[in-house]
Amino acid sequence: MAKPVLRMGQVEMHRSGRAGWLRAAVLGSDDAIVSTASLMIGVAASSAPKGAILVAGVAGMVAGAMSMAVGEYVSVSSQRDAEQADIERETGELTEQPEAELRELALIYVKRGLDNELAMKVAQQLSARDRLGAHMRDELGIDQKSLARPLQAAWISAVSFAAFAVLPIAALLVAPASLRLAAIAALSLASLAALGAFGGHLGGAPIGRAAVRVTLGGALAMAVTAVIGRILGVSAG
Repeated sequence: MAKPVLRMGQVEMHRSGRAGWLRAAVLGSDDAIVSTASLMIGVAASSAPKGAILVAGVAGMVAGAMSMAVGEYVSVSSQRDAEQADIERETGELTEQPEAELRELALIYVKRGLDNELAMKVAQQLSARDRLGAHMRDELGIDQKSLARPLQAAWISAVSFAAFAVLPIAALLVAPASLRLAAIAALSLASLAALGAFGGHLGGAPIGRAAVRVTLGGALAMAVTAVIGRILGVSAG
């Protein structure tokens, strides 16, 4: 049997490489619509005037974008610190105990199904090319190309939040007074469905299930805030 020929460039692309920025973008955009629309619907349900609803929406957009940026930066920075600590520890071990680390790497390949001799050869060849990279990938489960990026997560979350928070605000501005609640809810839920489907497509997940999951969650949040706003509006009035 002829052996298969491997050529450079024959690398299959996988969606998991998008995980970092995709998570930040989807989280920011979904949260923007749900939180801003829910806030505006709650205020509108209390029979507040259009100006008050608009102020609530704009304030929610600004505060939410800043909160998302700070939250993502802190969270991803903690992840990055943990990754860096593991890398520094592994670097020290490779310097102090190179033979023990080589055997440890070979043992990992044995556990994956290679025989002892082949596992040692693989460990030696990979170590000769990039010793730290081999241990990062196969021992620590860390890919150099997908290390946590705090600043990237922060600005993507902030921008996506601010951009999509505009949708319920726009619905308020164009809808007549009698349809404010319905317009904000309709546009927001339609946007959530589209975002859910788009996120599912990018991540390779079922589009319909992703859209329904996001839309139902948003509808529940809006319904709860509408009820609370109505109750508070009646009691305050």
